[in-house]
Amino acid sequence: MPAHNADRTKAATRATGTLPTRLARYQLTPLLNVSGTETVHGASPVAPEIVEAVAAILPLSVSMAELQRVASGVIARVTGAEAGFVTNCSSASIVIACAAAMAGDDPGRVARLPDSTGMRGEIVIQKGHVVDYGALITGDIRLSGARVREIGAATETRAHQLGAALGPETAAVLHVVSHHTAQTGMLPLAHIVSEAHAAGVPVIVDAAAEYGWPELIAAGADLVLFSAQKALGGPTAGIIAGRAGLVRACAAQQHGVGRPMKAAKEAVMGAIAALERWERRDHAAEAEAVLARAQSLAAGLAGLPGIAASVLPDETGNPFSRVALDVTPAEAGGDAQALARAIADGVPRILVRDLLADRGRLLVDVRRLDAPSLAFVADRIRAAADRLREG
Repeated sequence: MPAHNADRTKAATRATGTLPTRLARYQLTPLLNVSGTETVHGASPVAPEIVEAVAAILPLSVSMAELQRVASGVIARVTGAEAGFVTNCSSASIVIACAAAMAGDDPGRVARLPDSTGMRGEIVIQKGHVVDYGALITGDIRLSGARVREIGAATETRAHQLGAALGPETAAVLHVVSHHTAQTGMLPLAHIVSEAHAAGVPVIVDAAAEYGWPELIAAGADLVLFSAQKALGGPTAGIIAGRAGLVRACAAQQHGVGRPMKAAKEAVMGAIAALERWERRDHAAEAEAVLARAQSLAAGLAGLPGIAASVLPDETGNPFSRVALDVTPAEAGGDAQALARAIADGVPRILVRDLLADRGRLLVDVRRLDAPSLAFVADRIRAAADRLREG
């Protein structure tokens, strides 16, 4: 077998996961995810040193309060926040943060939620920030017992609408940083923080898949919520960073609505290990390497009829780029959705991001591809494009 074919075979084998026999035993579908870090696709592959840290704590008994204190110190060091807390996922963090804003660490109020009678019970959110990540964010807000106060329109929020919403019933403002939100016309975080703090209202930032947590803390966010399994590449967990008093209130919700959302020892240790690994990583070098991979893939796909490959920076300013495939159906032999299906057709299935397929665009996330896997993906896309033209 030629060396380059052997490399591609190895790439395909790696793409099925570290335990291909286990996948086969349970009839699980081998996936190569170049869509992103979506939980529905298993999020990010977990780095070996994080797996080792999680495996080491699994056989042990441990004080969860002590473990969370360790996590709090690491979260504070990495983000610049005063304190931190680990939940079982970012969605849970939203529920817990909203509950904390209403009940604080008052045991009576904590036990009473989701009945928020007598508490500040409204969470303000811009309509253009009402995203769906498998469930609507407003559902997570309501799970805490809070009432949702949407402001503005889907594509525009005006300053006076925020001012009118802030009042004696406001528990917090929830600001979302995500490529799923409306990317123009929304009030920026600086304005939200200024107005909310003037009214004595805390600001919660949902930044589940984002990188810039220290900048969000420095911008005045009272709580920043992010994922351990997305940018960090750890196991499933949610991380809350922010003001010490509000973080204590988040921890207090473990005796109330947050009880079903508690993080197990492996999730907390995995989050700690992922944060410590984040500190050691050379982020500038990683960004350059990802850009080089994206440029290489785009160049390798040049000239495909009806498919224009280009390199695009991340929509929300994270330090990485993706490859965009813009499809002209008349020339390509089919639309973007058809191309995505053709790319997925094979073993392993290759999943591209098709959120913009109705606009003729697919996106390929190359952050976690090595050179052989990158070549394997390029081969599959070219073969899919050929099949599409052939009908």
